[in-house]
This record gives sequence, C-alpha cells and structure tokens, in this order.
Amino acid sequence: MKKAIILALVVLSLPITVMATQNNVIISPAGSQPTTIGAADYFTGTAKVDSRFQRSSPARIGGGIVSFDAGARTAWHTHPLGQTLIVSSGTGWVQQSGNQAQQIKTGDIVWIPPGVKHWHGASATQPLVHIAISESLEGSSVTWMEKVTDSQYPD
Repeated sequence: MKKAIILALVVLSLPITVMATQNNVIISPAGSQPTTIGAADYFTGTAKVDSRFQRSSPARIGGGIVSFDAGARTAWHTHPLGQTLIVSSGTGWVQQSGNQAQQIKTGDIVWIPPGVKHWHGASATQPLVHIAISESLEGSSVTWMEKVTDSQYPD
C-alpha cells in the first residue's frame, strides 16, 4: 500500500508536457474584415454582415454578425443542420413557414431546426442585430428560396 501511495505521489509530481501542434488559436480583431451588404437576391432592404467566419474541415461551423435596417429581412431559406440566432440588439421577427411570425428582441436566442423553411429580420420601425451561427453539410450551410412578400411581413 505504501509503495502505491509513493508511486502515485511521484507520478502526480511529474511535470506535464504539453505537446505543441501546428494548430493555433485564431483571433479576428473587430473591424479586420470588410463589411458586406446582403445580396439583393436574398434580402429585402439593407442588411450588413460583419465578422463573417467559416471554419475548415473537420469543423463545419460558420456565421457572422448581421445588422438589419428597420424593415430589412432575409428571403425564405433553410439550413441543412439548423441555425442559431443570438439577438444582440433591436427588435425583429422570425417566421417558420406555415406558422405566425414571432417577435424577437435583445437577449433572445432562437433555434431553427434543420430543414425548416423560415425568414428573419428587423421590425418595420426598429433595426435588429443578431449573431447567426450554422453548420455546413457537404459544403453548404443555406438554401435560399423566394423573397418574403410585403403581405407576409407582419408590420
């Protein structure tokens, strides 16, 4: 028993060696990437995308910070592995096809399941900023569809 305790103490006192790898933490400083404007084919109104990221295999995660002007919104779309939205400021809407639009506001976290047809964007009177996070499947993270019509938009 004494030998086991002594051996355990010796093992616990050995220095831990951390193996160096070629992988490094990557920091993308705020403002280090150009702001892009959401393509007119996929957005109504003005939506700006900042801090866009897409990680390489084996990771599948990607996203960015999307700022919608009042009245701006995405077209209908789906994500093969779902999408998470983290609302950082403002008030807006998210709607699943076949359901009523639901209001979203600062602090809300929205989960859209895989393959669910939906849209999201600002209210008619207030801008909205959210962090959008999704994963790609076979190189694709989104399938864009038709635009949300003015009659579908709740404001």
